[in-house]
Amino acid sequence: MSESAANPKPTEMATDISNPFVLHPSDQPGNILVSKTLQGDNYSTWSRAMRISLSAKNKLGLIDGTIDPPAETNKQFALWQRCNNMVLVWILNSVHEDIANSVYYYTSAADVWADLRDRFSQGNDSCVIVEHRQEQKSISVYYTKLKALWDELTSYHEPPTCTYGGLKKINE
Repeated sequence: MSESAANPKPTEMATDISNPFVLHPSDQPGNILVSKTLQGDNYSTWSRAMRISLSAKNKLGLIDGTIDPPAETNKQFALWQRCNNMVLVWILNSVHEDIANSVYYYTSAADVWADLRDRFSQGNDSCVIVEHRQEQKSISVYYTKLKALWDELTSYHEPPTCTYGGLKKINE
């Protein structure tokens, strides 16, 4: 592989939309990626909405650990840092002010994501089950709420995964 293929020029990368370090002209720090901010008790739905938005922008790897920061001496470090900072500000803009203040000084979007996941992803199965009442709601409204609760409850019990194939038989 030639050196130019291994280290593409910034102008070549700018046209490669599959490159996660490329920012679209519409990607701005003030963009709001989700309609409801993380309050703490809505982590499951907030996280899902953020993951969808970041995936659509090809930035999911910056929070899930699949894109590691290049060495500071690598030419791509500045591009990674720019994208990481954009994802950081998108996350900060999508959480309650008190939560934002608690993660404001992280330098990595992946670290912020891990902190929020560790703090807020602990599902409360009993609260989900207790909220199961029709009261005076129509059947369609009740079903919609019930389905959302089922989906949330299911997300708390995702099957274990293993990259080495050791759990393949269990999952089958």
